Amino acid sequence: MTGTATRYLCLVRHGEASPDESGLTEAGRRQATLLGQRLRNIPRDAVHHGPLPRAEHTARLIADQLDNVPLRVSHVAGDYVPYLPEKEELPAESADFHLRFLAGATDEERNHGPALARQALDLFTGPVDGDEDRYELVVTHNFLVAWLVRDAMHAPKWRWLGLNHCNAALTVIRYAPGRPASILVSNDMRHLPVELRWTGFPPELHI
Repeated sequence: MTGTATRYLCLVRHGEASPDESGLTEAGRRQATLLGQRLRNIPRDAVHHGPLPRAEHTARLIADQLDNVPLRVSHVAGDYVPYLPEKEELPAESADFHLRFLAGATDEERNHGPALARQALDLFTGPVDGDEDRYELVVTHNFLVAWLVRDAMHAPKWRWLGLNHCNAALTVIRYAPGRPASILVSNDMRHLPVELRWTGFPPELHI
């Protein structure tokens, strides 16, 4: 992708969702507010968010801490399976595990997810045109964060599998002209107190 200025892409998984996924828990609301406070002094051209309530509510709470940053809803920032590999693409020792996980994907996800994932690469990655650097925040879901990190690392398409991100954790990717993408920050939770970290991970993986 060509461009004359640098894009700084901030990726955030939504805050902790309520059990029915109709919004956020109290912890999720605190996570989103604290992340907004962390981002308050960083330039921000736009906040993109997926259409589901947990992403929208997170984005609005973050935006409440920022100055006049436009909110833009985008189905491209939604929750979907970005790529479904064939068994032959996967490492032999983990292929069956990954395929069992993906077996739950709906027909709609199988039909539309990969197309949305390609649109996400077009919309959110690469340097930008113009003389000024661009700072964007995308409030989304774990799968899309993993997909964009995988792309920045030039990893195989299946490798979004196994990349997990905590609720309201921050990942920052820099796309500078003439240089490969650079992951500046990954799954960073330093803006959260200990009791609000690691949500979104199974208990056995809390560190």
